[in-house]
Amino acid sequence: MTNATLVTEFILIGFSEVRELQILHALLFLLIYLVALLGNLLIIVLTILDKQLHTPMYFFLKHLSFLDLCYISVTVPKFISNTLANSNSISFLGCLSQVFLVVFLACTELALLTVMSYDRYVAICNPLHYAVIMKRRTCVKMAASLWFSGGISGLLHTATGFSLPFCESTKIHQFFCEIPQILRLSCSDNYSAEVGALAITSSLSFVCFLSISISYIHIFSTVLKIPSVVGRSKAFSTCLPHLIVVTVFLNSAAVAYLKPTSTFPSSLDILVSVFYTVLPPTLNPIIYSLRNKDMKTALRKLVRRSHQFSL
Repeated sequence: MTNATLVTEFILIGFSEVRELQILHALLFLLIYLVALLGNLLIIVLTILDKQLHTPMYFFLKHLSFLDLCYISVTVPKFISNTLANSNSISFLGCLSQVFLVVFLACTELALLTVMSYDRYVAICNPLHYAVIMKRRTCVKMAASLWFSGGISGLLHTATGFSLPFCESTKIHQFFCEIPQILRLSCSDNYSAEVGALAITSSLSFVCFLSISISYIHIFSTVLKIPSVVGRSKAFSTCLPHLIVVTVFLNSAAVAYLKPTSTFPSSLDILVSVFYTVLPPTLNPIIYSLRNKDMKTALRKLVRRSHQFSL
């Protein structure tokens, strides 16, 4: 066995070692980050200022936007700053923080998407009891429990992943610190603790996905009974993108974490990580909110109010 060594920093090997491509990737990620930042901040502002959006649906959307804002800010700004500074190092504490926050926010997002699908199920399939089931106090309890469960998952994976001894190599073939890549650097072959943590998280993720699928099956069956073709197409155009994003998010995360660790990393690992860390926070504002009629109305009110104030 190779002797373990004290690690003070890690080296992040990103998408390319060609300087021109590195700059191009940094600019592309900067554009994506600004789009995600603007979209999610806009949703947070609108759901706070417009009283018409003070409903359970938009309460959870506000949490989703805040979560996505934090989620993409954990990895992308560090990658951009490192690339532009022509540096690829990250401190041990910084790497540990990234691992915790990525797992914490990813698990919280999945739990939140599950709650949001249940909210849509109640609203569409059981509208007469919606106000009773989705009371303010119930929504707050749901939000608190999903943030708490995400935090527990983050602590669990961080503790098990960083409890292993590291060898001399500190090169992480990824643009951020990720548990599967951290395991590659370990001198130990005993991954039982991390496997146990992964089994727990995977089981909960499967339950969430199953719940989301069941909710949407009921939603689609109810929507198909709508006599209006316009009403059906509107409901499908709203629900299908939700389901697609959840599926891509879950499948890419599953590939990243459940794939057997390999000594020889591939570019596919980095591409897969983009699908579960960068795309959801960027697409969610468009799919969940900015295509929504109520959000567009609230945005027009805000623009009109800002214009009147400036005059």
